[in-house]
Amino acid sequence: MLRRSQDRLHTSSDGQKYAVSVPSLNANYSFKYFGQNKGVAVYSFIDERHLLFYSTVISSSEREAAYVIDGLLHNEVIKSDIHSTDSHGFTEIVFGVTHLLGFSFAPRLKQLSKHRLYSFEKRKIYENLGFKILPKLYIDTKLIEDNWDDILRFVATIKLKHTTASQLFKRLNSYSKQHPLYQALKEFGKIIKTLFILRYIDDVELRQAIEKQLNKIEHAHRFAKAIAFGSSQEITQAEKEDQDISAECRRLIENSVICWNYLYLTHKLTKADKIEKDELLKAIKEGSIITRRHINFHGEYDFSEEKLRDSVGLVLPEILNWKLEEKRE
Repeated sequence: MLRRSQDRLHTSSDGQKYAVSVPSLNANYSFKYFGQNKGVAVYSFIDERHLLFYSTVISSSEREAAYVIDGLLHNEVIKSDIHSTDSHGFTEIVFGVTHLLGFSFAPRLKQLSKHRLYSFEKRKIYENLGFKILPKLYIDTKLIEDNWDDILRFVATIKLKHTTASQLFKRLNSYSKQHPLYQALKEFGKIIKTLFILRYIDDVELRQAIEKQLNKIEHAHRFAKAIAFGSSQEITQAEKEDQDISAECRRLIENSVICWNYLYLTHKLTKADKIEKDELLKAIKEGSIITRRHINFHGEYDFSEEKLRDSVGLVLPEILNWKLEEKRE
């Protein structure tokens, strides 16, 4: 019921800044976020059902766009159909590579009038056809054709998971002059970006879906702050591997709370009459499954057998049967 379409799964990703309280090679200065201190960014992914399925810790000075494809491919749980980011998460190359990998890339575009449109034909042709939105530059088709085999090898390397897309992007960016493959990928991405902008302008539902999905990752960021002990905004690990483990542990707790919320609400739905059920379903759709007021994060944790007994009355077979019946309806 939280999916916009049962045939397509919408996901999103965004970075959240954390100060690092110990010397770390993975941390960088950012006066805007850390003042005189250093920090990192935890780049997280969420789907439209509020399932958090991937996260990685990156330097706060790195562009998030390089890690979009990593999260989409390097997880065994979620298979995204359409993915959204904010303005920090996209480049023309990401548009091109995600298209070739079979994902629809749909970022939120700010200052839309400043984004250039590209075409294969002269601008005059579109003017004569009466088009109100006109291209400004041309696509260099020869550059794409000359490097097409290398483009396919590049995408196959990512698809087969021989290495991550972020590592390949870093390698291409390390050349003193832009590598021909980098330029060709960027040129191909301009085609996909132009098509997306035209659809973005025309499709109100798409813009609303993108905004709604990005609101979910923003909500998840606030949830992550609450999960951290004492709402701590610091990471106390120096090595990137340890920082990743810290972020993964936090994500495990977040998903545990979300799982409990799903089980509890589903249990309530199985016991509700039709009127109560409709009201509850409406509240769930208009709200968020990521709620935490019923969780005491700073209380005592008792794992004795007595305290681990189910006090709510969750019956998993009953819940699963109800879910199957909902799908049939």
